[in-house]
Amino acid sequence: MSVYLHHPLYTLGVIYLVIMVLRAVLSWFPVRPGSWLGTINHWLVVLTEPVVAPFRKVIPPLGVFDISYMIALLVVWVLTNYVLYLVSV
Repeated sequence: MSVYLHHPLYTLGVIYLVIMVLRAVLSWFPVRPGSWLGTINHWLVVLTEPVVAPFRKVIPPLGVFDISYMIALLVVWVLTNYVLYLVSV
């Protein structure tokens, strides 16, 4: 089983999940533009927005909660595990 964990597509999926979680955590803190944290936040948004934007068009926010981001995170997680399943079969 550990051989399949080193598959490049699975590894990319896990890295992308980490990037999405980092963006979610960073959104809880005030970030000044131009600071080092602002630069990191900018790149996290650049990397994740292409996946999240289609979900935002379909799913409206519920008050202050962005449910579309959580659903996008869930979809990426399911696809990553599906890739692992396909590789292991």
